[in-house]
Amino acid sequence: VQHVLGSVVKATRASMGMPSPGEELDFYQTFPAVRNVYENSAQRLLNGINKMSRYYGCRGHVTDSNSFHSLLYVPTLMLPTNTLTHTEQGTLLDEVSGVNKNKAPVLPQGTLPPKTIVSSWNRRNQESASARGRTFHALQAKNIARPQLSFTQRVDNSNAPFFPKLRVKPNALKPLPAGLHLQSNSFCQDLPNDIHTTKAFGTPTHTRHITHTQEDVYVHTLTYRHTHRCTLDGAIEQKFRPLEETPLTLVTSLEELAQVNEKLLQCKEFAVDLEVRAERSFLGITCLMQISTREEDFIIDTLMLRNDLHILNEAFTNPKIVKVFHGADSDIEWLQRDLGLYVVGLFDTHPAARSLGLARNSLAHLLMHYCSLSTDKQYQLADWRIRPLPTQDMLHYARADTHYLLYVYDRVRADLLTKALGRPNLLQLVWDQSRTVALKRYHKPVFTEDSYLELLHKHKHPLDVQQSSAAWLLYAWRDRTARTEDESTG
Repeated sequence: VQHVLGSVVKATRASMGMPSPGEELDFYQTFPAVRNVYENSAQRLLNGINKMSRYYGCRGHVTDSNSFHSLLYVPTLMLPTNTLTHTEQGTLLDEVSGVNKNKAPVLPQGTLPPKTIVSSWNRRNQESASARGRTFHALQAKNIARPQLSFTQRVDNSNAPFFPKLRVKPNALKPLPAGLHLQSNSFCQDLPNDIHTTKAFGTPTHTRHITHTQEDVYVHTLTYRHTHRCTLDGAIEQKFRPLEETPLTLVTSLEELAQVNEKLLQCKEFAVDLEVRAERSFLGITCLMQISTREEDFIIDTLMLRNDLHILNEAFTNPKIVKVFHGADSDIEWLQRDLGLYVVGLFDTHPAARSLGLARNSLAHLLMHYCSLSTDKQYQLADWRIRPLPTQDMLHYARADTHYLLYVYDRVRADLLTKALGRPNLLQLVWDQSRTVALKRYHKPVFTEDSYLELLHKHKHPLDVQQSSAAWLLYAWRDRTARTEDESTG
């Protein structure tokens, strides 16, 4: 895979260095040597396209690379071939991952079923004897039902500003704004849905009210300097328990979630991470939440408990309990967007690693540096919407992201104090940076008259008025369709 990727990158760079069509290309083709290279390359490409089309039984055959009409036919020739290729790839990936075990892959007529190939590209790194012979799992499922179709509360993809899901505000210095009370749901129902009317951008009253409401959500609690003295003193290292000796609880019911909340309230700190999937949804979906305490690990099904997870605010907003994340910038917004959760008392190990000047700031590097653990990232791009999770390896991957994080939290605090010669200034800086991250607020993508300009800026050549109008119409259509169908725009 790395060899193929390298070849693609080289080919892309080489193509970018070629003369651009027009006078520049015409000038270079006046040289016989250059013209011969172009003609030979074009003929090789056409031969490859013809072979692929014949393999899939598609009609059409282009032989003359110098024929203008033949070249116009190439995109039409490739369309059915690309469709069949992508369909076959998706089917085979699902077959390999075990998502579609009982169905034979759909192959073009006249082709033989593919053989299972286990080679160097399909094996784990040879890091241990137990890893030899085990293959990767390509867990990408395009044929599963989208989880948002079963949500009891419809996902709000409207072109109105984000309205916080908070209905109860525990541990707050300032009471919940009146606009967020359950009795005020009529306000949410009045928000517009039509993205092509002026009111769809939110009336000034709506927008000001929502912005003010967003600012009132735990901002006062977070702004108040509530750093305990024990967090600035030298950390007492608590060695992590072996993964196989640590209890793991899969939380799929409200009763189990309430028990988790009670256990978290008894802790001094706990670690949190999320697994999020952006494909097949307009805003993205939080699929799993991992929480680790010093004694046990929890994996919470945030698809099943999406509307109930707000009860964890009792622990998440308690300033006496430290919540340890790594790289929490996106997590903070996802928690607000999907689950109505806010974090008070955040410690982010990413700015801590940056303050220590480590070689890298990634979680994988911290685990290697402090725990001598080499992380396996084969499920980093897995489809976490799949239910039930197909393998125990996925659960192992998910819990490993938080299981060791509290020990890393102990070590980085000690190192920050050591680097500052015992003074708490570096550690206090990390706490302040973490509080800035916790103050972030989620904002929905809002379609405006100028939204398409960002896409045009990426275009290499300027567009005339007619082309710009067409681009705006296409961009508006894509945005409206993605919001209505709850699909990703990519």
